[in-house]
Amino acid sequence: MSKSILYKLVALVILLSFVLAACGAPAAESDVKMVGISMPTKTSTRWISDGESMVKAFEALGYQADLQFADNDIQNQLSQIENMVTKGADVLVIAAVDGSTMSDVLQKASDAGVLVISYDRLITKTENVDYYATFDNFGVGVIQGTQLLTGLGVLDGATGPFNIELFGGSPDDTNAFYFYDGAMSVIQPYIDSGVLVVQSGQMGMDKVGTLRWLAATAQSRMDNLLSAFYTDEKIDGVLSPYDGLSIGILSSLKGVGYCTPELKCPVVTGQDAEVASIKSMIAGEQTYTVFKDTRVLAAQTAKMVDQALKGETVEINDTETYDNEVKIVPSYLLIPISIDISNYEKELVDSGYISADDLK
Repeated sequence: MSKSILYKLVALVILLSFVLAACGAPAAESDVKMVGISMPTKTSTRWISDGESMVKAFEALGYQADLQFADNDIQNQLSQIENMVTKGADVLVIAAVDGSTMSDVLQKASDAGVLVISYDRLITKTENVDYYATFDNFGVGVIQGTQLLTGLGVLDGATGPFNIELFGGSPDDTNAFYFYDGAMSVIQPYIDSGVLVVQSGQMGMDKVGTLRWLAATAQSRMDNLLSAFYTDEKIDGVLSPYDGLSIGILSSLKGVGYCTPELKCPVVTGQDAEVASIKSMIAGEQTYTVFKDTRVLAAQTAKMVDQALKGETVEINDTETYDNEVKIVPSYLLIPISIDISNYEKELVDSGYISADDLK
């Protein structure tokens, strides 16, 4: 082969490589955007589900995903996030252990040009959060308060008085205040009228909050409430904002003879439609939960990220509610669903969120 022919072939190969690149040949791995996903803990099955759903959603859109769980440890989460920024994450999706502790690490993220999405727990005290993807958290509380009234028969005209106790979520999670305030917006008038009676007198998040959403803490507090205020009184209902707490509360109640033929379970609310609580519901113990479909939230979060990175208009539906003490964070709110024994199969099993085998 002559040199001139060889040169022409080499030139043709080079030309073809440029053409293929221009026509959309696969991008090099370094061109793929990286999404750092920071979840607070694995102790709740919902956060595992959230993380796994987001990995699937982002990978389906062509992104790489780095999923980390913080074991409910603030410093551990901050270190994980800082490491994600150092490794070149283009996006951070964060469900914070404590949303008020992120200022320094998110300043580093902002300096590196990283997009930040606050996921289902509002990050506070920093301007460096771009969007918030969540459910209508005040609405969750309204559902829980309505569930309590429904279970007691108040909405059908029952006048009681009914003895209830109130539990709140973790005071370092802004959602806990929305849940509590939403529920109290519904039940406070009935407390004021005497239809509902809080025998302990313990009201307000400063008294009813449950740090880190720990079931053991809720169970211990319920033990104390029962021994101090219900030796001669029967408790009729418990406002619980989360299934993990509900299970702890029910363990305490069962320990003193409730949930038996002689003494039925009080009305107990919850949230997150966790398997243990659905089993408890089937067994006639926990009365209600609130379903927040994490698959839908993950897909919406991935959609918002994709829109932002492509310079498109990011889909939001709330620009007023979520003040993080520095700014109003543009948000997308999804609608939660009330769950009881009558609709858990349709909403949870038939939709594929929970396997029927897991409930056996």
